[in-house]
Amino acid sequence: MLHLAGPLGFRLDDRELKRAGMDYWEHVTWKYWNSLDELRAQAAPDARFFYVTTKSKRPYTKPRYQSSDYLVFGRETAGLPASLLEANADWTITIPMFNPQARSLNLATAVAIVLYEAVRQVKKF
Repeated sequence: MLHLAGPLGFRLDDRELKRAGMDYWEHVTWKYWNSLDELRAQAAPDARFFYVTTKSKRPYTKPRYQSSDYLVFGRETAGLPASLLEANADWTITIPMFNPQARSLNLATAVAIVLYEAVRQVKKF
């Protein structure tokens, strides 16, 4: 299940979004939440939230992910709010950059990298 918390920087009914998902979009089950707070309030008590940011030293490969975990990504242009990261400092993770001159990866690439690692651990493949 894909959980999306608003506000999003895109529309879920956008033709380009569906085109980008191509063969996969029809197989995705998703739910939209008006805010991250609303999503957290409805999450299971044992759910853990990992906040992906360039402002962390903890690599995304360090946690041992569970099926009840959530991965939280910010906007491609601004990332997650500083106040959210400060309040959840122990739950921040990052993708280490090999080139110190590079700021960060684009959002789609970052999501794919971190999500694949979480799925790999949970599905044990």
